[in-house]
Amino acid sequence: MKKIIAFAGSNSKQSINKQLATYAASLVENVETTVLDLNDFDLPLYGMDHENEHGIPKDAHRFLEILKNTDGIILSLAEHNGAYSVVFKNLFDWMSRIEGKLFFKKPMLLMATSPGGRGGLSVLEIAKGRFPFHDGNIVESFSLPFFGDNFKENKIVDNALDAQLKEAVNKLQNSL
Repeated sequence: MKKIIAFAGSNSKQSINKQLATYAASLVENVETTVLDLNDFDLPLYGMDHENEHGIPKDAHRFLEILKNTDGIILSLAEHNGAYSVVFKNLFDWMSRIEGKLFFKKPMLLMATSPGGRGGLSVLEIAKGRFPFHDGNIVESFSLPFFGDNFKENKIVDNALDAQLKEAVNKLQNSL
């Protein structure tokens, strides 16, 4: 059976991006799904001095191994001031010190959501430009605007947006 991972680029315990990633993962059929929480990976703030003095943390290696051993990735990025959240950028930086091509060409559904009308489009554009340099195989992307209005009871309640996500999930499913 194929395995996928889903996670949010956030460490918020109430992460709306984790809620979206979890929902998207529930739509993928006939796979073993693991939803990850970045709070379970203890990584100090990346810095060359820290790396030289202490090496690369075991949790960076652990997350990278999870990426290596999955068949697909669902990632919903939190947008902080138009860019990645610090927790995601830090994880990304640590893993890239181990393996520059850290996404291993795994099929990826890349998403973002926010309380506002742009739905994290700025961070999506950054990631779509950057991830291919790290062997990111983005098969589809999805943005959910106005999270509070469009996501209730653990699902997207706007029919058109839900249909868009289901089409994106189907593209991921077909690429596994």
